[in-house]
Order: sequence, then structure tokens, then C-alpha cells
Amino acid sequence: MSALSEARAPAKGRSLRPVPMLIFGSRWLQLPLYVGLIIAQGVYVVLFLKELWHLFAHAFDFSEQQIMLAVLGLIDAVMISNLLVMVIVGGYETFVSRLNLQGHPDEPEWLSHVNASVLKIKLAMAIIGISSIHLLRTFIEAGALSSGKGNYTETGVMWQTIIHCVFILSAIGIAIVDKLSNDSIEGAKQQVGH
Repeated sequence: MSALSEARAPAKGRSLRPVPMLIFGSRWLQLPLYVGLIIAQGVYVVLFLKELWHLFAHAFDFSEQQIMLAVLGLIDAVMISNLLVMVIVGGYETFVSRLNLQGHPDEPEWLSHVNASVLKIKLAMAIIGISSIHLLRTFIEAGALSSGKGNYTETGVMWQTIIHCVFILSAIGIAIVDKLSNDSIEGAKQQVGH
């Protein structure tokens, strides 16, 4: 450990002054937010089961396209649930308190190297995946545009495509900024090491 990091690290057992203790303790205000996201995930489980039952009940009535759309709805619910898990577990571990899962057989692989930058990139990729599912559903239903019986308009399809492309460009931008930031940190560490 360097002399600078040793100087910054508080001695174990040493208490903080009141204002720093209040500021540092304020991170616990996020706990109700994460509990709310856990409840939202429960709602997605109910939605998933409802959609699964609907698919099962109409398995012999639905056309192949309707089955495909129902399955895409199930995949969408799973991907949003995965996004919620990343935000809940990764956000809590990064911003509130350690979960101390090291050595636990169910510890997620990605959690061992999660930080705010990694979490941003993972979230951006999850949002692109969710957007891709929505766009695929739109494209499947777009065949009904000419008949006028579809749920989408040509303008709606165009805007969904543009928004999806903006998500992709945003994720690329986040990844580039993160790489540049990591490269500059590595360069600074190498200069200090010489």
C-alpha cells in the first residue's frame, strides 16, 4: 500500500466526526430505493407468470407469430428482471455497503469486479438488449401496417428504431469514455511506479 493510501485510510475503530459521519451514513437512504426495486421485481415475476399462463392457455389457438410475440414478452420480462438484479445487487454493493459474498457458491461472477463504471456499461448493454426485444416485436407486428390493423404506425416504428440506435451510440460513448478514463489511470500509476 502506498504512503498516500495509508494516510487516507482511517485507523480501524476510529470514529468519524459528526458531519463526515452524517454524510457517509446518508448512503443508507438508498436502502428503501433498493427494497422498492425488489418489490418491482416481484411485480415482474407476477407479470411473467401471467404471460406464461396466457401462452399456455392459448398454445393451440395461437398462430406461430402470436406464440413468438408471447415468448418475446417473456424474454423481455426476464431481461428487465436481470437489469433489476444488476441495479439492486451492484448498486447496493457499490454505493451502500458490502454484501461480503466472497466464497459463497452463488456469488455472481460479475460482482467481484463491479464498480460504478462497470455497472454503467452493464446497464447500458442490458437496456440495449431490452430495446432490441421491443424493436423485434415491433418489426414482427409491422407486417400489419399496410392493413391498418397493427398496433404501430410507420412513424412509431421509425422513432423506435432511432431511439434504439441512440441507445447503442450512448453505450459506445460510455465504453469509450470508460476506456479513456481507465487508460489515463493506468498511465498515472505507471508514472508513479517509475
